[in-house]
Amino acid sequence: MAIHKKNQLIGLDIGSHSIKLVEIDDSKKGRILKNFGIVGLPSDAIVEGSIKEMEIVSSAIKDLFKNLKIKNRNIATSISGFSVIVKKITLTNKEESELEATIQDEAEQYIPFDISEVNLDFDIMSGGSEPEEISEEEGEKEGSEQMEVMLVAAKKDIVDDYVSVLDLAGLSSIVLDVDAFALQNAFEASSDKPGCYALVNVGAEELGINAIKNDISLFTRDSSFGGSQITEAIMSQFSVSFEEAEKIKLGETKKEKDKGILEEIFVSVVSEWVQEIKRALDFVAGTYPDETIEKILVSGGSCRIPDFRKYLELETGISVAELNPFANLIINEKLFDPRYLKYMAPQAAVAVGLALRSIGDK
Repeated sequence: MAIHKKNQLIGLDIGSHSIKLVEIDDSKKGRILKNFGIVGLPSDAIVEGSIKEMEIVSSAIKDLFKNLKIKNRNIATSISGFSVIVKKITLTNKEESELEATIQDEAEQYIPFDISEVNLDFDIMSGGSEPEEISEEEGEKEGSEQMEVMLVAAKKDIVDDYVSVLDLAGLSSIVLDVDAFALQNAFEASSDKPGCYALVNVGAEELGINAIKNDISLFTRDSSFGGSQITEAIMSQFSVSFEEAEKIKLGETKKEKDKGILEEIFVSVVSEWVQEIKRALDFVAGTYPDETIEKILVSGGSCRIPDFRKYLELETGISVAELNPFANLIINEKLFDPRYLKYMAPQAAVAVGLALRSIGDK
């Protein structure tokens, strides 16, 4: 037990709309949910993944730690959006140490930023092609020549922002992940079924898609769609403040006489999201013709927007369900109301995935 404790990290998902925190304890019985909390942010504190208001964000993080009485200061957090590029590339087979020395040169052609402006990381996924596609003899030859590498490049200024905001809050940034992989972590921990799935995370300003097969990512993409599109449309249509528009969006403020206009806003934005997801899934189908996505799992604060799931199912012909990251965690019902956790589950997915990381992870 002590060894887990030493390596344990707090999962902190710093989103553009809110900050989510999850703490998980490893025990002989399994993983225990120890802490979960969420705090809202003003709409201009984080814009398109860039932290604009350091003091406000660091104060919100400090408050979260204070209110939840958390002692552990070691953090796993994540970034996403246009400042991060995740790309699967095929390279000539190399030893890991050799790849480490040459990755900058290899990556240059795949990264749309100046290579000196990014932090690079990679993960060797496999050597060689799928055995069923080629003969055994060719397989040995091919396998020894080719390797698949997952390349991750993150803009240094964005990474520095996240490290700085945690420093300001008196915390240590131990692991910096990517939202798509944190989500995949949460999914793998909450599901025991192998297969081919699409994970779709709809936040306030971002829509992330990750297609995975047996715990390996086939394709990821982040697009700038999200719940704030609806908020902005409501603000503009009804000339109300951001806060009031959020209440209307969430159904807390009823607008019976404008029901038709509201429905139009929802339908128009949701159909954009669905078309974006459909394009990504069509690309996966074209690239991996032998793989069939069995299910789409949705998460994120905006995945419960009216009719989103229904419309996505209709357009793709694939069944859609909500990802519950708490599914395989041990929950003490004296500490956590199961109904509250069920309600918050979609928003907690990235933070749960981050809390599953530990010190020393690749």
